[in-house]
Amino acid sequence: MNAGMPHHANYTRGYFMPPEPCFDWVKKDYIDHAPNWCSVDLRDGNQALVVPMSLDEKIDFFRMLVSIGFKEIEIGFPAASETEFELARTLIEQDMIPEDVTIQVLTQAREHIIKKTFEALEGCKTPVIVHVYNSTSVAQREQVFHKDKEQIKHIAVTGAKLLKELTESAGHDNYRFEYSPESFTGTEPEYALEVCNAVLDVWKPTPERKAIINLPVTVEMSLPHVYASQVEYISKNLTYRDAVEVSLHPHNDRGTGVACAELGVLAGADRIEGTLFGNGERTGNVDLVTLAMNLFSHGVDPKLDFSDLPSVVELFERVTRMEVNPRSPYSGQLVFAAFSGSHQDAIAKGLKYREEENPGYWSTPYLPIDPADVGRCYENDVIRINSQSGKGGIGYILEKNYGYVLPPKLREELSYASKDASDHAHKELSPAEVNDIFHETFVNNATTLKLLDFHFTHDSENKAFKAFLTVERSGEEQDAVGNGNGRLDAVCNALSKLSIRAHIATYSEHALETGSDSRAAAYVGIDDEDGTITWGVGEHHDIITASILGLISAVNRQMS
Repeated sequence: MNAGMPHHANYTRGYFMPPEPCFDWVKKDYIDHAPNWCSVDLRDGNQALVVPMSLDEKIDFFRMLVSIGFKEIEIGFPAASETEFELARTLIEQDMIPEDVTIQVLTQAREHIIKKTFEALEGCKTPVIVHVYNSTSVAQREQVFHKDKEQIKHIAVTGAKLLKELTESAGHDNYRFEYSPESFTGTEPEYALEVCNAVLDVWKPTPERKAIINLPVTVEMSLPHVYASQVEYISKNLTYRDAVEVSLHPHNDRGTGVACAELGVLAGADRIEGTLFGNGERTGNVDLVTLAMNLFSHGVDPKLDFSDLPSVVELFERVTRMEVNPRSPYSGQLVFAAFSGSHQDAIAKGLKYREEENPGYWSTPYLPIDPADVGRCYENDVIRINSQSGKGGIGYILEKNYGYVLPPKLREELSYASKDASDHAHKELSPAEVNDIFHETFVNNATTLKLLDFHFTHDSENKAFKAFLTVERSGEEQDAVGNGNGRLDAVCNALSKLSIRAHIATYSEHALETGSDSRAAAYVGIDDEDGTITWGVGEHHDIITASILGLISAVNRQMS
């Protein structure tokens, strides 16, 4: 028997609210510009992989990040492993870093690690961010380092001094500095502020050469609004604020990494570090695709180009051996997919409305953005058919893929046939399979009655037609003649001479293509004595022939 979860008293809230109210961020209801982005896929993302990327795979990933528009890319922790050192040297020695891209390297605030990091950067002509960190939380101070607040601050200041000394002695005017009070979320905000300001007092940044103070959600410990208040407190109280970029580095332990990042920007942050699709240790880093596309969905330029998101997913999955979740926002295979009949109907009507009434403005039910804006297509990604689908989705699939504009009642009947097929096969149906069901069930049905030949004469004085019909019925050839006020009416009357009731209740037709050799589709609904409608569809290059074939298809289905 399940004994239940451990008692909740085993867990405590290990975070701290700021010493003063910090809720100005609450007054803002949207983000009006993109933050500065820094991809940490090649470090944080890579170290979380079961099989880390090879050098060639890292270079492929780096080039993709550049093509997307990232201007700051953390390439690794050069002192941590030879492969990360090698990546830095390869990018620098082979001149692979564009002039407008800043590489970032990570180092602990320890002398030998900092010096090894500077060796990895030797000869770099493009801008560099050297990111130094040490842990400041209560848990880390007490359990890992066994040091008090002053001793922990001393580690940060000593590291900051060494960065400045090495940079000045080497004449590196293209280097900028970043400091992280690691495990910030478990640190008293006023103490984190004290350490950050002590580091800034060493660097003395200027508006022309800003320092970065990064506030990492090393482990998510609170609701996102708590983090926003912490960020606002630091942002308001930093010295040299006009010469500092406040940066965020959210992780996703509570599943609210995106919320932490967005609220943190409202609270004053200028920059975000994260990974594509949220890859990272434990539950991952913040998902930069989601953050950027959330801005895009509000009409804000994210300064990143995800117009071919499927290609980004393909490369990511290839080099990381990870899979993007099918329901991952914007990027997953199923995020635009609608299986529900009511959703499909609303989407189909919304798309038609936009096409006819409002082409310049996106406001389509159930679709927060236009899938085409990220390289997805309606036909394969939006309306998906299974046993839950409805007539709207069926009609949309056939119209967009094959040109058929089915009458509503025929769409409904086809939807039942398609749902039944999906239910029995326990699978989604492709557009081709839906089209096959449509043709097998309704189009040019000749099971009992088959059209062999026909022609008409026209009495212009009486405005009447005479139909001469030859059919094969259960293997026997039969001729019939009928009069009517139209061609199809004359055919119905000819069939009545063969004791075949064919009373047309509804009829529509259209061309399937343009041009002189285009095919036509005719949709014919006939009723029986109790008013039940039976549908048939005719398809032919000649519209009259298509109409007669549609009528005979309906008759055959009524006979079956």
